Amino acid sequence: RPGPHRAAPDPSHSAGAVSADPIRILTVCTGNICRSPAAERLLAAGLGDAAQVTSAGTGALPGYPMDAAMVPLVEAAGASTDGFAARQLTPAMVKSADLILALTTAHRSQAVRLAPVAVRRSFTLLELARIVGSPAFPALTTESVSDRLREMVQQAAPRRMLGADGVVDDDVPDPFRRGPEVFASSFVMIRDAVDVIVDAVH
Repeated sequence: RPGPHRAAPDPSHSAGAVSADPIRILTVCTGNICRSPAAERLLAAGLGDAAQVTSAGTGALPGYPMDAAMVPLVEAAGASTDGFAARQLTPAMVKSADLILALTTAHRSQAVRLAPVAVRRSFTLLELARIVGSPAFPALTTESVSDRLREMVQQAAPRRMLGADGVVDDDVPDPFRRGPEVFASSFVMIRDAVDVIVDAVH
């Protein structure tokens, strides 16, 4: 199990590194008010200036704020929920992202259908965490955090099916209108996966 959530990058890991262009990360769920906003804000907190993290929904409620049940969970983990507004996923968003992190395999498929060119840089959040958290995943060697994130994407793409024993469920359940227990469970899955990804590049 991953360690406690780290809301901000440890500066000692990137001290002296030349800052490269931030990597553009897009998180995707359905309504863009519960799961993908949580992933967006936790990744932004953990990666800092190394990433520009945004989110969108395949059937979004444009302009809506983050679901009120998700807000305290995200804020308790040390991330901001200020200024969030839901957006509808578009082909341009998918094409421009360096890394697409979907909250379910269906969301990943929908994103790739909008921009097939993005297939090799599209994962589910849990899938990428499983790949980069494996002991077999190679150490990242580039200098800046943003470049290590890009290296991570390149190294992860050919390893999608490696190390998977049997059927792997890479979906984070949708907590919308399902009560606090489901919100908490979904949030923990998101938080732990984000922790693995952040740890891999620091």
